[in-house]
Amino acid sequence: MAEQLPVTFEFRSNQTFDDFCPGSNQEIIVQLRKSVAGAGEQLIFLWGDKGHGKSHLLQACCQDAFNQGIRAFYLDLSTSISSEPELLNGLEAFELVCLDNIEALMGLADWELAFFNFFNHHRDRNHRLVLSATRPPNALAFTLADLQTRINWGLSIKIQPLDDNDKIAALTHKAQQMGFDITPQVARFLLTHYDRNLSSLWPMFDELDKASLAAQRKLTIPFLKQVLERDGK
Repeated sequence: MAEQLPVTFEFRSNQTFDDFCPGSNQEIIVQLRKSVAGAGEQLIFLWGDKGHGKSHLLQACCQDAFNQGIRAFYLDLSTSISSEPELLNGLEAFELVCLDNIEALMGLADWELAFFNFFNHHRDRNHRLVLSATRPPNALAFTLADLQTRINWGLSIKIQPLDDNDKIAALTHKAQQMGFDITPQVARFLLTHYDRNLSSLWPMFDELDKASLAAQRKLTIPFLKQVLERDGK
Protein backbone atom coordinates (compact mmCIF):
# COMPACT_ATOMS: atom_id res chain seq x y z
CA MET A 1 0.00 0.00 0.00
CA ALA A 2 1.42 3.36 -0.98
CA GLU A 3 2.24 5.69 1.86
CA GLN A 4 0.14 8.80 2.05
CA LEU A 5 -0.51 11.33 4.77
CA PRO A 6 -4.21 10.93 5.63
CA VAL A 7 -6.42 13.97 5.92
CA THR A 8 -6.94 15.20 9.44
CA PHE A 9 -10.29 15.16 11.13
CA GLU A 10 -11.89 17.47 13.65
CA PHE A 11 -12.98 16.17 17.01
CA ARG A 12 -16.53 16.81 18.09
CA SER A 13 -15.65 17.96 21.58
CA ASN A 14 -19.10 17.12 22.95
CA GLN A 15 -18.93 13.49 21.82
CA THR A 16 -17.02 11.68 24.53
CA PHE A 17 -17.90 8.62 26.58
CA ASP A 18 -18.84 10.92 29.48
CA ASP A 19 -21.26 12.79 27.21
CA PHE A 20 -22.98 9.59 26.09
CA CYS A 21 -26.13 8.44 27.87
CA PRO A 22 -25.80 4.66 27.58
CA GLY A 23 -29.19 3.41 28.71
CA SER A 24 -28.91 -0.35 28.22
CA ASN A 25 -25.68 0.05 26.22
CA GLN A 26 -23.21 0.21 29.11
CA GLU A 27 -21.51 -3.03 28.01
CA ILE A 28 -20.76 -1.46 24.62
CA ILE A 29 -18.79 1.31 26.31
CA VAL A 30 -16.90 -1.27 28.37
CA GLN A 31 -15.94 -3.22 25.24
CA LEU A 32 -14.96 -0.12 23.28
CA ARG A 33 -12.78 1.25 26.07
CA LYS A 34 -11.03 -2.10 26.45
CA SER A 35 -10.37 -2.23 22.72
CA VAL A 36 -9.01 1.33 22.67
CA ALA A 37 -6.59 0.45 25.47
CA GLY A 38 -5.42 -2.66 23.59
CA ALA A 39 -6.90 -5.06 26.12
CA GLY A 40 -10.05 -6.03 24.24
CA GLU A 41 -11.25 -7.05 20.80
CA GLN A 42 -9.09 -6.13 17.82
CA LEU A 43 -12.20 -5.56 15.68
CA ILE A 44 -15.55 -4.27 16.94
CA PHE A 45 -18.51 -3.89 14.59
CA LEU A 46 -21.12 -1.56 16.05
CA TRP A 47 -24.50 -1.52 14.35
CA GLY A 48 -27.99 -0.10 14.84
CA ASP A 49 -30.48 2.36 13.44
CA LYS A 50 -29.49 5.88 12.47
CA GLY A 51 -29.60 8.33 15.36
CA HIS A 52 -28.78 5.80 18.09
CA GLY A 53 -25.31 7.18 18.78
CA LYS A 54 -22.89 5.17 16.65
CA SER A 55 -20.98 8.21 15.37
CA HIS A 56 -20.82 9.61 18.90
CA LEU A 57 -19.26 6.39 20.19
CA LEU A 58 -16.69 6.22 17.39
CA GLN A 59 -15.69 9.82 18.09
CA ALA A 60 -15.52 8.97 21.79
CA CYS A 61 -13.15 6.08 21.04
CA CYS A 62 -10.76 8.44 19.27
CA GLN A 63 -10.86 11.00 22.05
CA ASP A 64 -10.28 8.29 24.64
CA ALA A 65 -7.32 7.06 22.59
CA PHE A 66 -5.72 10.49 22.32
CA ASN A 67 -6.10 10.97 26.07
CA GLN A 68 -3.97 7.83 26.45
CA GLY A 69 -1.37 8.91 23.89
CA ILE A 70 -2.67 6.45 21.28
CA ARG A 71 -2.75 7.49 17.63
CA ALA A 72 -6.33 7.34 16.37
CA PHE A 73 -8.32 8.37 13.32
CA TYR A 74 -12.04 8.76 12.57
CA LEU A 75 -13.55 8.75 9.10
CA ASP A 76 -17.19 8.89 8.02
CA LEU A 77 -17.27 6.83 4.83
CA SER A 78 -20.71 8.07 3.83
CA THR A 79 -19.22 11.52 3.22
CA SER A 80 -15.86 10.28 1.91
CA ILE A 81 -16.74 8.08 -1.07
CA SER A 82 -16.89 11.13 -3.32
CA SER A 83 -13.11 11.21 -2.86
CA GLU A 84 -10.66 8.67 -4.23
CA PRO A 85 -10.16 5.41 -2.28
CA GLU A 86 -6.51 6.40 -1.84
CA LEU A 87 -7.90 8.35 1.10
CA LEU A 88 -7.38 5.14 3.09
CA ASN A 89 -3.68 4.99 2.26
CA GLY A 90 -1.55 5.40 5.35
CA LEU A 91 -4.33 4.72 7.87
CA GLU A 92 -2.74 1.37 8.74
CA ALA A 93 -0.16 3.33 10.77
CA PHE A 94 -2.80 4.44 13.28
CA GLU A 95 -3.17 2.23 16.34
CA LEU A 96 -6.92 2.82 16.33
CA VAL A 97 -9.07 3.54 13.28
CA CYS A 98 -12.82 4.19 13.53
CA LEU A 99 -14.71 3.98 10.24
CA ASP A 100 -18.31 5.13 10.31
CA ASN A 101 -21.03 3.91 7.90
CA ILE A 102 -19.03 1.07 6.36
CA GLU A 103 -22.03 0.06 4.22
CA ALA A 104 -21.33 3.11 2.02
CA LEU A 105 -18.58 1.07 0.34
CA MET A 106 -20.85 -1.73 -0.84
CA GLY A 107 -20.72 -2.25 -4.60
CA LEU A 108 -17.85 0.21 -5.13
CA ALA A 109 -15.14 -2.14 -6.34
CA ASP A 110 -12.23 0.28 -5.97
CA TRP A 111 -13.25 1.30 -2.47
CA GLU A 112 -13.89 -2.30 -1.40
CA LEU A 113 -10.42 -3.32 -2.58
CA ALA A 114 -8.78 -0.32 -0.90
CA PHE A 115 -10.54 -1.10 2.38
CA PHE A 116 -9.62 -4.79 2.08
CA ASN A 117 -5.94 -3.89 1.66
CA PHE A 118 -6.09 -1.41 4.53
CA PHE A 119 -7.80 -4.01 6.74
CA ASN A 120 -5.06 -6.58 6.14
CA HIS A 121 -2.15 -4.17 6.71
CA HIS A 122 -3.77 -2.67 9.78
CA ARG A 123 -4.54 -6.06 11.31
CA ASP A 124 -1.03 -7.36 10.59
CA ARG A 125 0.25 -4.56 12.82
CA ASN A 126 -2.09 -5.73 15.60
CA HIS A 127 -3.90 -2.39 15.53
CA ARG A 128 -7.54 -1.94 16.52
CA LEU A 129 -10.47 -1.22 14.24
CA VAL A 130 -14.00 -0.06 15.08
CA LEU A 131 -16.62 -0.12 12.32
CA SER A 132 -20.22 1.02 12.27
CA ALA A 133 -23.22 0.34 10.06
CA THR A 134 -27.00 0.30 10.21
CA ARG A 135 -27.01 -3.46 9.72
CA PRO A 136 -25.00 -6.36 11.21
CA PRO A 137 -21.94 -7.52 9.26
CA ASN A 138 -23.59 -10.68 7.98
CA ALA A 139 -26.42 -8.60 6.49
CA LEU A 140 -24.11 -6.46 4.35
CA ALA A 141 -23.44 -7.36 0.74
CA PHE A 142 -19.90 -6.59 -0.32
CA THR A 143 -18.92 -7.68 -3.82
CA LEU A 144 -15.47 -8.73 -2.62
CA ALA A 145 -16.09 -12.06 -0.89
CA ASP A 146 -12.89 -11.97 1.18
CA LEU A 147 -13.88 -8.58 2.55
CA GLN A 148 -17.30 -9.94 3.51
CA THR A 149 -15.53 -12.69 5.45
CA ARG A 150 -13.14 -10.35 7.24
CA ILE A 151 -15.71 -7.95 8.64
CA ASN A 152 -17.32 -10.93 10.38
CA TRP A 153 -14.13 -11.72 12.28
CA GLY A 154 -14.70 -9.31 15.14
CA LEU A 155 -17.17 -8.69 17.92
CA SER A 156 -20.53 -7.54 16.55
CA ILE A 157 -22.67 -5.48 18.94
CA LYS A 158 -26.08 -3.93 18.35
CA ILE A 159 -26.64 -0.53 19.95
CA GLN A 160 -30.02 -0.49 21.64
CA PRO A 161 -32.35 2.53 21.40
CA LEU A 162 -32.94 4.60 24.52
CA ASP A 163 -36.34 4.46 26.16
CA ASP A 164 -38.14 7.71 27.00
CA ASN A 165 -36.71 7.95 30.51
CA ASP A 166 -33.18 7.51 29.15
CA LYS A 167 -33.81 10.18 26.52
CA ILE A 168 -35.05 12.61 29.16
CA ALA A 169 -31.96 11.90 31.24
CA ALA A 170 -29.77 12.49 28.18
CA LEU A 171 -31.46 15.80 27.39
CA THR A 172 -31.18 17.13 30.94
CA HIS A 173 -27.55 15.99 31.19
CA LYS A 174 -26.69 17.65 27.89
CA ALA A 175 -28.31 20.91 28.99
CA GLN A 176 -26.38 20.90 32.26
CA GLN A 177 -23.11 20.40 30.41
CA MET A 178 -23.95 23.39 28.21
CA GLY A 179 -24.62 25.52 31.28
CA PHE A 180 -28.40 25.69 31.41
CA ASP A 181 -31.15 23.62 32.96
CA ILE A 182 -34.25 21.97 31.59
CA THR A 183 -36.78 20.16 33.70
CA PRO A 184 -37.93 16.63 32.91
CA GLN A 185 -41.26 18.18 31.86
CA VAL A 186 -39.54 20.39 29.27
CA ALA A 187 -37.49 17.44 28.02
CA ARG A 188 -40.61 15.32 27.64
CA PHE A 189 -42.34 18.18 25.79
CA LEU A 190 -39.45 18.31 23.29
CA LEU A 191 -39.64 14.57 22.68
CA THR A 192 -43.41 14.63 22.31
CA HIS A 193 -43.82 17.68 20.09
CA TYR A 194 -40.63 17.98 18.04
CA ASP A 195 -38.35 15.01 17.46
CA ARG A 196 -37.77 11.74 19.27
CA ASN A 197 -34.36 11.40 17.62
CA LEU A 198 -31.81 12.94 19.98
CA SER A 199 -29.30 13.66 17.24
CA SER A 200 -31.89 15.96 15.64
CA LEU A 201 -32.51 17.79 18.92
CA TRP A 202 -28.88 18.63 19.75
CA PRO A 203 -28.59 21.55 17.28
CA MET A 204 -31.76 23.00 18.79
CA PHE A 205 -30.04 23.17 22.18
CA ASP A 206 -27.62 25.83 20.95
CA GLU A 207 -30.58 28.03 19.96
CA LEU A 208 -32.37 27.43 23.25
CA ASP A 209 -29.24 28.22 25.26
CA LYS A 210 -28.72 31.52 23.43
CA ALA A 211 -32.39 32.47 23.72
CA SER A 212 -32.46 31.70 27.43
CA LEU A 213 -29.35 33.81 28.05
CA ALA A 214 -30.58 36.70 25.92
CA ALA A 215 -33.97 36.82 27.63
CA GLN A 216 -32.58 36.01 31.09
CA ARG A 217 -35.37 33.48 31.44
CA LYS A 218 -35.52 29.88 32.52
CA LEU A 219 -36.42 27.38 29.84
CA THR A 220 -40.06 26.75 30.71
CA ILE A 221 -42.56 25.15 28.33
CA PRO A 222 -44.26 28.51 27.48
CA PHE A 223 -40.88 30.12 26.77
CA LEU A 224 -39.81 27.07 24.75
CA LYS A 225 -42.96 27.36 22.61
CA GLN A 226 -42.30 31.05 22.09
CA VAL A 227 -38.71 30.51 20.95
CA LEU A 228 -39.47 27.62 18.62
CA GLU A 229 -42.52 29.30 17.10
CA ARG A 230 -40.43 32.41 16.47
CA ASP A 231 -37.84 30.27 14.69
CA GLY A 232 -40.51 28.48 12.67
CA LYS A 233 -40.11 25.09 14.30
